[in-house]
This record gives sequence, structure tokens and C-alpha cells, in this order.
Amino acid sequence: MSRRSTSRFRRHFAGHCALALVAGLWACAAAQGGDAGPAATAIVSLGVEPCEITLSGNNRQQQLLLTVHRADGRLLDVTRLAELSIESPGVARAVDGRLAAVADGETELTVSHAGLERRIPVRVQGCDSYPPVHFANDVLPLFSKLGCNSGGCHGKASGQNGFKLSVFGFDPAADYDAIVKQARGRRLFPASPRHSLLLAKATARLPHGGGQRMAEDSGDYQLLLAWIAQAAPLGDDDAPSVAAIRVSPSQRVLAPSSQQQILATAVYSDGSLCDVTAAATYTTNAPLVADVQSGGLAETGQVPGEAAITVNYMGHVAVVAFQVPRPEAPAVYPDLPVHNPIDELVWSKLRNMGILPSELADDATFLRRLYLDTIGTLPAPEEVRAFLSDPAPDKRGRWIEAVLARDEYADYWALKWADVLLVDRKQLGERGAFELHRWLRRQFAANRPYDEWVQELITAGGNSAREGPVNFFRAVRTPEELARNVSQAFLGVRIECAHCHHHPFEKWSQTDFYGLAGFFSGIERKTISEGRELVYHAGYRETRLPLTGAVVPTRPLDGQVPSDLETVDPRLRLAEWMTAPENPWFSRLAANRLWKHFLGRGLVEPEDDLRTTNPATNEPLLDHLARQLAADGYDLKSLMRLILNSRVYQLSSVPNDSNRDDEQNFSHYYVKRMPAEVLLDAISQATGTSEVLAGYPPGTRAIALWDNRLPSYFLEIFGRPERNSPCECGRSSEPTIAQALHLMNAPEVEQKISSAGGSVARLHDEHSDDARIVEELCLAALGRRATEREIDVARELFSQAPRREAAEDFLWTLLNSYDFLFVH
Repeated sequence: MSRRSTSRFRRHFAGHCALALVAGLWACAAAQGGDAGPAATAIVSLGVEPCEITLSGNNRQQQLLLTVHRADGRLLDVTRLAELSIESPGVARAVDGRLAAVADGETELTVSHAGLERRIPVRVQGCDSYPPVHFANDVLPLFSKLGCNSGGCHGKASGQNGFKLSVFGFDPAADYDAIVKQARGRRLFPASPRHSLLLAKATARLPHGGGQRMAEDSGDYQLLLAWIAQAAPLGDDDAPSVAAIRVSPSQRVLAPSSQQQILATAVYSDGSLCDVTAAATYTTNAPLVADVQSGGLAETGQVPGEAAITVNYMGHVAVVAFQVPRPEAPAVYPDLPVHNPIDELVWSKLRNMGILPSELADDATFLRRLYLDTIGTLPAPEEVRAFLSDPAPDKRGRWIEAVLARDEYADYWALKWADVLLVDRKQLGERGAFELHRWLRRQFAANRPYDEWVQELITAGGNSAREGPVNFFRAVRTPEELARNVSQAFLGVRIECAHCHHHPFEKWSQTDFYGLAGFFSGIERKTISEGRELVYHAGYRETRLPLTGAVVPTRPLDGQVPSDLETVDPRLRLAEWMTAPENPWFSRLAANRLWKHFLGRGLVEPEDDLRTTNPATNEPLLDHLARQLAADGYDLKSLMRLILNSRVYQLSSVPNDSNRDDEQNFSHYYVKRMPAEVLLDAISQATGTSEVLAGYPPGTRAIALWDNRLPSYFLEIFGRPERNSPCECGRSSEPTIAQALHLMNAPEVEQKISSAGGSVARLHDEHSDDARIVEELCLAALGRRATEREIDVARELFSQAPRREAAEDFLWTLLNSYDFLFVH
């Protein structure tokens, strides 16, 4: 066996002491990443919602919400714990926190709990008949609640087993026709409603691919049965429609393993109210914190944190915010150091949650984190030494300024925004991708205000071979695609669902979607030569809904129709509206993107999905960051500087007992793997070599690449995105076994480690002291001095092999370690 083969064999199989530091430590990345009850505190009052009840029709029920107010200010749900009694049981009855009609009349409901009592007047009317059923107001919500019109069932494009419904009921007329008239009308049997195919399938009396969706003794079944018995009416066109929904409570602090009933009320166009708690649909954004059942009963788990429950009824949505603090919160919360307002806002949230932050990261960890997060580059050994030996108390702030001024800043942030703006060589060609990337880099190199370069991008026109931002309109071709991408990339509003139907989790409709698309309807492209186009806006054109042909006014989201669309490039008005300081999304998305980049998690997740049903984990903080960005003239560096100088950013990634399971509140730094290009550069930097990139001059770094299709197995396996979506989720940062195996076995990495001009060869020739070699390798790869554990590993390696081979083995070990591969 050759000397090199022997070293490789030992490196991969025999160096058991070295392997203690290698890829097996990747698992560590995943790992880091109370209430005493009502009797403990006096109850001072008992609240009942609604405070008076009217039931109209024999199918009407009213969900109750019963809440006790404790002396310590806490509110506790006792809907299923309180005693309910009806003065006249022949008029109404109470079951599981709900009141149901029995017969016409008036009575009184008595609610008793913990020695307190409330009396609520109850009126029942029209109980001798089932009220008229309205298809759009009553039947369609049932299909949504049961999932019948979802994209995975009859709502998908091709329908299911010959039965197709519009997604989430956005087209009531088409749904009525499908149920009543299609399939020769066989789905309904008015002569004997119970034998209707629709009911037989839903109750599983006949085989149904979706299984049983309702029981025959349920209110849902009675509703459909009554509708069919009433000859399946479409309903009066003048009938009141749902204008909004209200939920109670809107927010609540809950203990672990507790319950909270939600009360949902529909507000109709005539001002009338109706309890829709049982008919609404419920979803949670954090099921481990709080999950929710059909009927609006939420239950918290053992994981502290925040959860947002989305309540959806007939296209209208509302949110209930739950906060679950740690039960073992400190009795006296300590005063914490504050560097700037970010710390105050985070500490306030942690205090409410009963969580203590981690300690401050040590200097070496901070410096490495600062370099990698800000410029995608490892600090050089001499920079680490200089920083560690600097005794000045303000050194972190001074080094932040120095790093923000580095040339690599423009390279790294152009790379990040190239992902969002779809700088894809396959789509744009070499010249187009190069020009758009070069234009992006110039914006960051000059620190041009964010709003200015976004305006230039949105209104761009000209020759794609000379005007970089023009290529954005070549990567995204149709008005519909542009509406989706611009909205998501710069506003954080994912409006694509409204392309076909009403958004399931927001207020956006097709009219909103095509109104936004109208700003791009006049864009034209003419081929100049292969890979080059002339892009311009030819003037305003009407936009129509694809199914009905109805003209849609061109207007921004929640905005007004511009008065001069026919005399100017409509994109000018869109750009002005987008970048205005009062725009509710523009600065919030930019702030959230930066926060996620530096802190490892967005205040809103996903970072480009800003909606009322997906609230920030710290709304005051996101508001502050957005206002600060606008106040500073959209200077991105200024906001980065604010974040980097905060104590929150500088916290250690090592959790304590109170924040070990915190994944929302930034009580410690969230560990993340280096991005593909950064990792490739880091390996080259640590080994003292340059990556050979085809077609690029020697020394070109991966973070400076404009070509996202440059052949590189390393970049592909470590998650380089294809850039076919503005979502940053296209870039994978999750560690995989394939990545670990590649690092351990890749010949490219082996060649870098053993390069005659690399760091190991240089250190071997310059230093006779083994300890000095180990120290220098740790400074280069890990940004810190060697620990006792690493010194012990190196000592054993150097005792078993020639110095250079031992040094190579040690560097290979470092490059495969958790401490190298992750930002922490």
C-alpha cells in the first residue's frame, strides 16, 4: 500500500480518536437548534359570551364561551367545566358548552362556577320548522369544513371520480350546477332526500374514496338533508352575505396541557350575527404548541411558545393568538444588558414567556459568526489573533463596521439576491444572467438605498445585453407570473392562490390578483439576437378574468386605481406604491429577510409569507425594524448594523435549561449550516488553496459566481438552488448523509488538504513545533485556538504518522467537524 493510500486508509478508518470530532457531530446541529390552576388564585368574576342568546329555527345552536377572571389577571376557559342549567328545559337545552333550541319561548340560562353565577336571557323562535337553507351561505361552508372542495379531493383541477367542485367554494354557481344538475341529477333525490347519493357517500352508506365525512345524527347531515328536502334551492340573490367573522378570544395566555374554546361569529351584510363555530375550519401554525379540533376547541401541548389559530369561514379569516409560557418561569426576572432597542423588545418577550437568554458568545465565536453571516468568508488567522488580543470594550462595534466595508460584502449579498430575482443562466442566457448579477453587485457595492434599486428594477426597460435589471422581465414572462413573483419577492404576499380562486388563508380574490397583474400586461419583448431581447412597456392594456371575461381594474393590493395609467408606464405607479414608507409590506419583508439571515429564523416564517393569519413571533420587534429601515432611507447596511450590534445577535448558541426548547423567541443563537458557496470557499480558505472554476480566473470565489449552472457536484449536493422561484426555500441548508459522505471521501477535498502549495505544506515547512501547526490549523478552520480535546487528538495523530501526514489527517478531521461546518 502506498504512503498516500496508507494515510487515506488511516484517515477514514483507523483514526478513531480523530473521528470523535467528525461528521458524526452533525447530529448535534439538530439537537441545538406553569400554571398552578384555578384553585391557586382567587377567582374574581365569571364572563359569559354571548351575553344574550336568540335561536331562530330548530337547527340553531349557540356556542358558549365561559371565562373566569383571576385576581392575578389570568383568564381561564371553563366552558366545559362550568355548570349550565336552563330554567325551562322545554325551551332550550345545554350540551358540552353549547345551547340548542327545543321549542319557541323565552327562558334563562344559569352559568355557575367556583361560587360565582351568571344569568343569561334566552329566546327561541321559529322552532317548528327548519329555516330556509341558502346554498352559498350554508351548504358551501360545509363542503369546505369537510374538505370536499380541497385541492386533494373534488376541488383539484380534474375533480375526483367525475365530481368536480371549485377550490374552497370560490365559484358557487359552478358548484351548484355540479351537485344539482350534472350526472343527470342523480346526486340528489328530492322525493326521498335520505336516499340521495350525496348523503349516502358522505355517510359511507355507499363506498366513498374519502371515507365517512359525517354521521347521520350530526348537524351537518341534518343541514344537507333539509336543503335537499327544500328542493335544493340556490337561495335568494338578495339574501344577506357574510361580510366578516369575529373570533373570541383574539389572544390568550395558556398553561401547558390546557384547553381553550374558540367562539366564531359571522357578521352578515345586513348587520345580523350568526354563530358559525361548528361550521368554520381551523388550522394552526404551531401544532406542538397548540393544536385545534373541529368545533374550535384548542389544546396546548408541553412545548412553550406561540401559536396562531386561523379561523376560516366563507373566505373570511380571523386569527386567535395563543401564548404558552414556561411553567417554571423565574420568580424574579433579572435585569438584562441592553445594547439597543432590539434587546429591549426581545427581553420583554422572553420575560413574558418565562425564558432566560443564553450568555454572550465568546469573542472567537462572535467574530467567526460575524464574518460568515455578513460576508460569507472565514476570518483569517491573523484577524482572529488581532481581535482576541484587542482589549477595547468597543471592539465588536468597530469590527462590525470594518466587516461591512469589505469587498466581499457586495459579492455575498448579490449572491443572496440573485436567488430571489431568479438570475438563472438557463433562462436568461450567459449575457443576461451576467448583466443582472453585475447590476445587483453594483447596488450593494454602492450601498444604494433598497427602495431606489427596487424601483429601477420594477420599471426597467431596454436592451437585455446592456441593461441588467431588464433581465428580470425575461426570467418572468407573463403578467400573471410577474404579479406572483413581484408580490412575493418584494411584499411578502403570496398571492398565487388567488390566480384561480379566493385565497384560502387571506382576503385576496381573483380581482386582487389580476388587478396587480394589470401593471405588467403591456410588457413587450423583441428578439435582438440569440439570448438578447429588447424589453419595454407598450402601454396600458385592460386585464380580464379568464373565466368570465370581466374587466378587472388595475390597482395595487388594497390600493386605489391610479388615475393616469393610460399616459404613463403603469409600473411607475406600482413602484411608487410599493416603496412608499406607508406600504404595509415592503419594509416589513426586507426587515424580516435580514432578521432571518442573521438570526437563523424569521420573525415570520416562511420569511416571505406576511399575512394576518401568519403573525410574527414578536410583532413589536418586526414593526420596529420596519420603521427603522424606512426612517434610515432604506439603508440595508444601517439595519444590518443595528442587528449585528444587538446583544440578541451576539448571544451564545449554547442553550440553558430554560431556553433549550425555544425555537421562536431568539433566546439563543440558532445554529445553521454554511450555504453551499460559503462552505466551498471556507474549505479552500482553510486549506490555503483556490477552487478551480471553469471559465473563471484563478482565485475566483464561489460567492462571486454569477453562473448558477456552473458544473459543480459540491455546490449541487450542498443545496445550490436552481432559481425557479423567488422563495428562498429553493436553497437547502439541511445537513444530509450524502453531504457527510462527500466531505469524508471527496478526492477534491483530499487534493486541497495535501496540496503542495496548501496550508499544511506551508506550516510543515515553516514550523518545527507540532503544537504550532495544530494551533494555526484551528485558527484557519474554526476561527479559534485549539481546545484540549483537539490537542489530545492531534497528539495521538502525530505520534502515529509522519508530521505532514498527521497534519493532513488533523485538518481533514477539522473540515468534517460540526464546529467547522456550522455557523454557531
